[in-house]
Amino acid sequence: MSLITIALAKGRLMEEAVDVLEAAGVDCGELKEPSRKLIFFTPDQQIRMILVKPSDVPTYVEYGIADMGIVGKDTLLEEGRSLYEMLDLRFGQCRLVVAGFPEKQDMWITRSHTRVATKYPNIARNYFARKGKNVEIIKLNGSVELGPLTGLSDVIVDIVESGRTLKENGLVILEEICSISARLVVNRVSLKTKHTEIKPLIDNIQMVVEELQNDKIN
Repeated sequence: MSLITIALAKGRLMEEAVDVLEAAGVDCGELKEPSRKLIFFTPDQQIRMILVKPSDVPTYVEYGIADMGIVGKDTLLEEGRSLYEMLDLRFGQCRLVVAGFPEKQDMWITRSHTRVATKYPNIARNYFARKGKNVEIIKLNGSVELGPLTGLSDVIVDIVESGRTLKENGLVILEEICSISARLVVNRVSLKTKHTEIKPLIDNIQMVVEELQNDKIN
């Protein structure tokens, strides 16, 4: 039996990703122990889990270091890597939006030169290109809400979960780009060469996701 490596995104998706894997039969006991380790194994040594930055998950999976990965759709859209996106895991749900000051709701899109602050330059560039709008993209790594607040940008492109941060900073959603949630991705070669090991795990994860959805509905 071949070893399967799963890349997990550290941060907001981590806890629910581990819950789904455990429900699907993956023993994540070692992973849940307090530790600064970055690589963990199941007790039978059949599955290895590596913890990486969210933006690095598609890279590890594309290059085959990891056979599978769990990461947000926002990261997949931004990275544009060559992967198989197998499942929408239905957690980590939020929206990718254009946001700014409410008084500029009808003004910003008509400006000849609009500056957009974002952690997602590729998504923003592609979105505005599809709309035929020429914008200046300003890449930020921290709190993008500071862009319009300080005059650095006219609007921002960012993910929004509750909208509380926008509201507390006097900003509103101007346009919604798309919905975001956690996705299960698989390396293209691994899906063929390790099909016997990977396919049952994908099926188990899908069953868990469907059961969780049915529980929410009922």
